Formats: sequence, structure tokens, C-alpha cells
Amino acid sequence: MIKTDEEALICDLAETYQIYDYRQLPTTRVAVFACGLRDDSRIKMKLSGQLVPMDTLLLAGISDKLSMLVWFQTEDGQKGKNRPTSLINLLTNSKEESKKDVVVFDSGEDFVKTRNQLMVGGE
Repeated sequence: MIKTDEEALICDLAETYQIYDYRQLPTTRVAVFACGLRDDSRIKMKLSGQLVPMDTLLLAGISDKLSMLVWFQTEDGQKGKNRPTSLINLLTNSKEESKKDVVVFDSGEDFVKTRNQLMVGGE
């Protein structure tokens, strides 16, 4: 942990245990204190590669799902346009999902006609 980010470890030990100079303590005791830190402490998040705490990701996921449900009820949602931005993708710096070709049909007859064309081999 010290090699990874000593400053983050110092901040976490000071915040959690009020240990301001960990070097005065035996190494094993510092190791026990470091292992006992919360999962959302600076050093544990850095070691796990997590950018934001898990509760923030859960809330962002709930918000994303709710915005999608609302978007589906709009005119844009029914046409597949102006999809809402995902908060989870923003928080985790992940790439936006590749945009897939979306085909929207005005009626069931249009769908059946297109399906029949595809089954015969035409585009």
C-alpha cells in the first residue's frame, strides 16, 4: 500500500484512526490498521482500480434505468433518437456502447414485409 500511494494511506489512517505518523508504530500494527480500512477508503479504491465508491455507482445505475424508462415514453425514445447519456459510463470513463443500427417500423405490416425480404435473402 505504501508503494502504491503513501499519501492516500496517510490520509486514510489519519481520517479513520487519527494516526498522523504511522512510522512511529510497529509495521505489523500499521498493516492491521491498513487492512481494516473501509472499502471506499482512498488507498483501497486505488488498489482495486475503482474510480468512484460502489454506492455512487448503484445510484448512477438507478438514475440511468429511470432516465431510460422515461425516455422510452417520449417520441424520441419510440424512434430511437437522442438516447440519454449514461452516468455510469461517465463515472467509470468507459466507452459509449457502439451504436447499433436501429430499425423502427410504423406498422406490423412493414415489419412482416421487411422480415420476408430478409428471409428470402434480399436487403
